[in-house]
Amino acid sequence: MSAPAAARPSAARVVARGRRRSATRRRVIIATLAVLVVAGFAVTLMFGQTFYPPDDVVRVILGEQVPGASFTVGRLRLPRAVLAVVAGFSFGMAGVTFQTMLRNPLASPDIIGISWGASAAAAIAIVSLSLDRTQVSALAIVSALAVALLIYVLAFRDGVVGTRLILIGIGISAILESVTSYVLSRAAEWDLQEATRWLTGSLNGVTWDQTLPALAALVVLTPVLLHQARDLSAMQLGDDTASALGVRVERTRVTVIVAAVGLIAFATAAAGPIAFVAFLSGPIAARLVGVGGSLLVPAGLVGALLVLVADFAGQFAFDTRYPVGVVTGVLGAPYLVYLIVRTHRAGGSP
Repeated sequence: MSAPAAARPSAARVVARGRRRSATRRRVIIATLAVLVVAGFAVTLMFGQTFYPPDDVVRVILGEQVPGASFTVGRLRLPRAVLAVVAGFSFGMAGVTFQTMLRNPLASPDIIGISWGASAAAAIAIVSLSLDRTQVSALAIVSALAVALLIYVLAFRDGVVGTRLILIGIGISAILESVTSYVLSRAAEWDLQEATRWLTGSLNGVTWDQTLPALAALVVLTPVLLHQARDLSAMQLGDDTASALGVRVERTRVTVIVAAVGLIAFATAAAGPIAFVAFLSGPIAARLVGVGGSLLVPAGLVGALLVLVADFAGQFAFDTRYPVGVVTGVLGAPYLVYLIVRTHRAGGSP
């Protein structure tokens, strides 16, 4: 005999139980990622050519003078580690913003041309204009914003369709990549080395002058994206459905694009276009957290962890030191190939 109806869990209870489990898993994953980021940050400050114990590192952070550690940790490692977290978090949040808004994992800023806008401008600034580092960063920020606006304008036709924006972005990316290659082919040896280091994505020689603007952008723009998180998630259902749910689609789209491009622009200006971090962070976060809820914070934490680990590995895991962008490129390129192959076999969007 079947159990009495009163003994059976109702559908509402089952759904509520599932939501509680999903929320608990989400909190655990986010907390774990945060702990890993803190641990990676601490390892970056303590380990290197010279090891400094945790108490020396804490004293340096608190402003005390510690022989040896004040210079190595305070001036060399600390700004580098802070920028790794800031750039990684910025790339991760911005990448998943575009992927969520356009409902396509290929819709990453480094795939659709925004990062290449900053890169082309930086190459021209270094090779042709001989600008200093601050001027190069400023031009890269303005160019990334300008390229994003151009892509949006060209893709707009009674609204913005994700596939159209992605294809236009890939086309503009190819143009900007060609411009960058042409500029580099005419560069003097010293300018070529400096431009290549910047274009690869590197945290070598980072100072607080580079780190603080990117940190300020993260502090200002992150609340903007988090405030739009619910509307952004609704846009995954399609513009019509999101509008029916009360979302002002175009206003939300413009707001999140401006905030995400701002994060990308400032992070790229500080650290260069660190390859594939924006592209990988969202899918990794989605696999870890599961369905339901915004991926903004998890993707940001994944991005920060990726850059911290990749930078540390590039410094100490190989016989030769590699910029962080080389390491993340090795990680991201196979996933891009896999995603394109899977899309082709499916005959549709990823």
